[in-house]
Amino acid sequence: MKQEDKEALLEYLVQFSNIEKRFPLFQGIQDPEAVADFIGIDVENLKKIRKSFDDQVRQAAEEILKDAVMLEKTGNLPFKPDDTIAVIGDSVTDDRQSWFHIFSSVLDMVVPKASFQYIDASISDSLSADALRRLERDVVAKKPDWVFVALGSQDAMRLHLITGRTLVSLAEFWENINAMESAILQNCKNPPVWITPPPVIPELMQQMPLLDGIVDEQDLRDFREVIAGKTGYIVDPSGSRMGNPPKEWNYLNDGFRPSLAGNMETVRSILLTMGGNVDE
Repeated sequence: MKQEDKEALLEYLVQFSNIEKRFPLFQGIQDPEAVADFIGIDVENLKKIRKSFDDQVRQAAEEILKDAVMLEKTGNLPFKPDDTIAVIGDSVTDDRQSWFHIFSSVLDMVVPKASFQYIDASISDSLSADALRRLERDVVAKKPDWVFVALGSQDAMRLHLITGRTLVSLAEFWENINAMESAILQNCKNPPVWITPPPVIPELMQQMPLLDGIVDEQDLRDFREVIAGKTGYIVDPSGSRMGNPPKEWNYLNDGFRPSLAGNMETVRSILLTMGGNVDE
């Protein structure tokens, strides 16, 4: 493997292989040296790559706030400075520069005397059933004031081996989402915030050997309709935030995971949805 390919792979692993969330009970899992050894990188390089992602997140938040409309929207957000804000999601959110990290950075920048606590319970490859199973332990037990739910992209995948069905049927997805809605409404002060699955670019997905399948836009529309019927804030019910048709620069080269630019579009959609009515 060429040196530049090796470096790109290591950055990819640092960005998306968040093993601290996958294996929270492992001894030493919070030790950067142990994590670095697991990935196959020295600890100083691990810290350097992580800092680079953190810097990009902060810069993305600053860029969003340069937009006067977005900045004004932040003044109407319903969060209190000491709220605990959680997210549970799948591969689209389990990213060191995900929309959730950018949004958290935005909040910390604009809310006076902010002392938010953030809980990122997103794990790559999670289906809605996986998230439902983890909901109590990873989210509800920590008594968050707000819960963001970002699911559906993984559920809607059709495997290359078995193309006749999605990984999770629409009926099962409805049941899982309905159960999560009930649990959040019963245990949290505020209604859930639903982040609909963004569209994908199938042509790019087909070229990515690491992906087990492909996602069809019609399946995503059906899954979004389920989410659109839920109580709470519905962010981007039409799935149009990445462009119509979706723009390639909003995705990584797999056509599935959002790029930094794509994650910024999700943050903008959250601000437009939760920021109330502002004269634009």
